[in-house]
Amino acid sequence: GVGDHCCEYMTGGIVVVLGRTGINFGAGFTGGFAYVLDTERDFVDRYNHELIDILRLSPEGMENYLQHVRALLIRHVEETGSAWGNRLLTDFRDFLGKFWLVKPKAASLDSLIETLRRAA
Repeated sequence: GVGDHCCEYMTGGIVVVLGRTGINFGAGFTGGFAYVLDTERDFVDRYNHELIDILRLSPEGMENYLQHVRALLIRHVEETGSAWGNRLLTDFRDFLGKFWLVKPKAASLDSLIETLRRAA
């Protein structure tokens, strides 16, 4: 997890949070995007609503993001041996509805796809 003010003033890049967040997530967030696993279903009350939008990852229309977060989890497990990451991969379908995609309000989903393509 992360503490208060995670991704504050984020202007680019990609972040994956696999645990609970503190308050004020994404204050000043103007670029890039994040995936946040919300197992306690309280992230809605913990992020800064001023500059960011959150969208639930779902199989309908968000396949690119699902593939991307899964690829990031695979890399995380390969590089760290994380038991939690491995469990998320093993039970990915059970956890996918608990992930939020966090993006700047000014960014469209299509523009984020371009970010994914450039990062690949």
